[in-house]
Amino acid sequence: MNVQMNPPPGTTQTRSNGLTDRARALPRKYLIGGAALVLALGGFWLATRDGGSPPPRRVTAAPVRVAAVAQRDMQVIERTIGTVVANSSVAVTARVQGQLMKAHFKEGDIVKAGDLLFEIDPRPYQAALAQALAQQARDQAQLENANNDARRYADLFSQNAISVQQRDVSAASAKALAATVEADKAQVAIARLNLEYSRIRAPVTGKTGPILIQPGNLVTPSSSVGASSLVTINEIQPVKISLSLPQSDLPRIQETARNKGLSVTVNLRDGGGGENIVAPVDFIGNAVNNTTGTIELRATYANPDSALIPGQLVDVVVALSKIPDALVVPREAINTGPAGQFVYAVREGAAQQVAVKVQFDDTVNTAVQGAIKPGEQVIVDGQLRVIPGAKVNVLPSAKQQSSTDTRTSGRRNRAIKG
Repeated sequence: MNVQMNPPPGTTQTRSNGLTDRARALPRKYLIGGAALVLALGGFWLATRDGGSPPPRRVTAAPVRVAAVAQRDMQVIERTIGTVVANSSVAVTARVQGQLMKAHFKEGDIVKAGDLLFEIDPRPYQAALAQALAQQARDQAQLENANNDARRYADLFSQNAISVQQRDVSAASAKALAATVEADKAQVAIARLNLEYSRIRAPVTGKTGPILIQPGNLVTPSSSVGASSLVTINEIQPVKISLSLPQSDLPRIQETARNKGLSVTVNLRDGGGGENIVAPVDFIGNAVNNTTGTIELRATYANPDSALIPGQLVDVVVALSKIPDALVVPREAINTGPAGQFVYAVREGAAQQVAVKVQFDDTVNTAVQGAIKPGEQVIVDGQLRVIPGAKVNVLPSAKQQSSTDTRTSGRRNRAIKG
């Protein structure tokens, strides 16, 4: 038996309408997405239709600071580090052996040549001198007797009272004793010298260092193995200033030394030592150092106030020659490019690149050769932002800016007070 169930009224029509609405919504979504894609592609085409180049950028004038080109004589100088060297340095040693009894100075004292420094026990050397003198006296007495005998034998021989042999033996004995007496004199001189060496004196005038062997110790003569010095004396009045310059400066050094004499200036102001000093160069090395390619110079300074100490490092300036009517620019104006060195000259408000040749650089100013004129403005700050041929904005110098700020601050303070 087949039973057919009829659906509720309206059910079939509702499902059919829902499926129809979804089917209609799908084409609308695709249409909207396609339209958005078309709009995006159109915008991209519009943005890139001129070949993809970005819109032209507005170039602004680079801010720079300038300085004027000067024309003047420029001194060719070299700056280097010098070393203060003692005029002479002497290590004082003992020349005789004995016990060190006393030191007659304090460490660091200034001593003069001939001043007594140390005493070694003199008693052994006093005894040796006394013995040498006694031996000399005995031999001298014997010599006088031998001379008397020789004269007497010579008289007897003239009277044919003795033989020739007796006369000659007497004369030879007198000569031998004379030689002995001379040797005795040498021994006495040695004994006196050793006694004198027991008192050690300063060989030079200078400043003493630390005492290396204290009194009470046994000292040995300098000729002995393992002997050490007692003290070192450095002559510091005068002192020498040793410096080295490049061998490329040798022609200038020689020419200046021949014509007007060479001198060095030692800068003591930066170290708080007082005024700068000038010392003449009295030694030019006889060979160039193969390792450093430099030649040594030495200048002598009287050092009256002992301001310079051996081993001290000092800043030294050496004036070698002079460049007449040189074009001088600040060192900061020099630039280096693939084609060489150049400066930026400000002409009609624009930066022009001008090639130059550096003649000399003293670390502050530079003498150059090139197509620039005295009084012309060259850029000393802001070159990295400069485009050759482009306009530049010239700013006031740091000094001018500081002066302007000071005046502005003063007016502001006066306004506040008013």
